Amino acid sequence: MRRSVWVSALVVVLLGGGAWWVMHKKPGSQDARGAMGGPPPGGPMGGPPGGPGGRRGGFSIPTVAVTPVVLADMPVYLDGLGTVQALNTVTVRTRIGGQLTKVAFTEGQTVKTGDVLAVVDPRLYQAAYDQAVAKVAQDQAQLANARLDLERYRALAAEKYGTQQTYDTQKATVAQYEANLKYDQAAVETARTNLDWTVTKAPIDGRTGLRLVDVGNIVSSSDSTGLVIITQMQPIAGTFTLPQQQLDVINSHLAKGETLSVLAVNSDGRQLDKGTLTTLDNQVDTTTGTIKLKATFPNKDNRLWPGGFVNMRLLLEVKPKLAVVPASAIQHGPNGTFVYIVNDDNTVTPRLVTVTLNEGDKSALSDGVKVGERVVVNGQDRLQDGAKINIAGAAPSASGGDGVPPAAGEHRRGLGGNGQAGPEGEHHRRRNQGGQPSADPAQGAPNANQTPSGQPASGQPAPGNSQGGQPR
Repeated sequence: MRRSVWVSALVVVLLGGGAWWVMHKKPGSQDARGAMGGPPPGGPMGGPPGGPGGRRGGFSIPTVAVTPVVLADMPVYLDGLGTVQALNTVTVRTRIGGQLTKVAFTEGQTVKTGDVLAVVDPRLYQAAYDQAVAKVAQDQAQLANARLDLERYRALAAEKYGTQQTYDTQKATVAQYEANLKYDQAAVETARTNLDWTVTKAPIDGRTGLRLVDVGNIVSSSDSTGLVIITQMQPIAGTFTLPQQQLDVINSHLAKGETLSVLAVNSDGRQLDKGTLTTLDNQVDTTTGTIKLKATFPNKDNRLWPGGFVNMRLLLEVKPKLAVVPASAIQHGPNGTFVYIVNDDNTVTPRLVTVTLNEGDKSALSDGVKVGERVVVNGQDRLQDGAKINIAGAAPSASGGDGVPPAAGEHRRGLGGNGQAGPEGEHHRRRNQGGQPSADPAQGAPNANQTPSGQPASGQPAPGNSQGGQPR
């Protein structure tokens, strides 16, 4: 008896499992047939998955941005990595030794030629100068007396009251005093110069760096560190390298007497300054196969800093009147580069193009398009030949929020009859979530997966309502 009960229970379980498998296998088979080319799953009218219009099945018409092909001038640049260099850099040292008594600059100060930077104790140098001046005065007095004696001896010799030898000796004495005076005058100049050097002044216009010595230290002209480093900031230079293959085209422009512009650009592509090409190096670097170039920039805003790395862009020429499109419109395929052309009926057609020049976010085309034609600039991955598109920024058609009008009598989930959220749309949403069939006339008769009462045969939502079909 017990054995019969177990056998009966097993038969019931097997029958129930088979029925469940059959009911759940059928929708999957329909989906597979749709994917392989058979009748697609969907409503009774054979529309796309998800009900009328196919909008709920993920097959809505893509919205893309378009722009017309324009006629524009395109610059031709040669790009290279460069380094900013100061035209002049000076390590300021004191010219004499002594104790530093004053530092007259602040770190980072912009100074002019002749501005006082530091002062060394001048007392010893002042005393040496005064001594030299006194010695000159002594020499002048001796020389004046010797000249008077020379005049007397000359008169006596003329009257035969003195000898010629005495006159000649006095004449030599005068010459000796004159030489001593010149020597001591040179000593005065030396003392004056040393005294002046106790005040250290800026030799060039520029910006001071960090102070290298403090007040109270003993400094001398032999110090390797110096007092401060001054760097000329305006104008400033920049050196960069280009492949040696560019030498011919650069020299051809320079031979015509053209002044080539150079742009200094940071890593974000923002222009820092605009200068001119100064010169080319006189030889190619054999290790890298590059040529070094030097440009000068006014650097009025001090946006270029010595030692910094910047991108240098040498402007060779500007090519006029080219067909230009955004670089994002260019696509690459097995047959080459192409763009999607927008037709008058808002369909797209791929067209092969030839890109002759790229500059920033723009590309110049030599053929394949005409000025005024519209090209797609984003969303190309969702397009194919003949695909219908909505243009971003265009007014939405009918009452559809995305430019696709709803089917007659369709109430979109969460929307009222006018396409706006409202009680009616909420009513239909709740009904559909509850598994009730839609009352819209467009839904037609229940499909094969529904029971006569409108409920799905397997307890799953029918493909035609808002819960079925492919995911949105």
